[in-house]
Amino acid sequence: MTEPRPRGPNTLKTPEGDDRLRKTCLDCGFIHYENPKVIVGAVCTWQESPAAPELYLMARRGIEPRLGFWTMPAGYMELNETTEAGAAREVWEEARARVEIDALLGLYNIPRINQVHLIYRARMLTAAHGAGSESIETALFTWEELPWHDLAFPTVEWALKAHHALRGHRDFAPQGVPPEDVNRPPFG
Repeated sequence: MTEPRPRGPNTLKTPEGDDRLRKTCLDCGFIHYENPKVIVGAVCTWQESPAAPELYLMARRGIEPRLGFWTMPAGYMELNETTEAGAAREVWEEARARVEIDALLGLYNIPRINQVHLIYRARMLTAAHGAGSESIETALFTWEELPWHDLAFPTVEWALKAHHALRGHRDFAPQGVPPEDVNRPPFG
């Protein structure tokens, strides 16, 4: 007696009309398409008054990867939400801050880890913030105080630098991966 074959999309096969291998169910023909993950987040700032320095909200990661390193609030987009709503949710979940989402600041395609990052500018509605369930701590930093040597991911650096360069600008195209960083490893 032969063993029954496992059911479900577990066989790699190139479907008709496709050009790559996909996990396919040989019983019903279901094709499991694996696609890049969408990451949403925001460079959040607080400014007490027009004369006060602009402060950047950062969270120290309480989970892997990059446990203990600093990041802007960001994470996986959820089903049934817009990218803006997802960015605001991530800010709340990771840094307990309420924000007003502004323009799309950066769109970072990172094929080597199968991710697309959509990072917004956001203005904090109050100076209140605190560690969420995925964070060890949060802090507001001036530009000069940012922990550049302890940033979790290249996208954090790219987004912070794009934000700083575009201060005061209302019309701009979302920034992409800097050409010199296209092949940069995913971790510092």
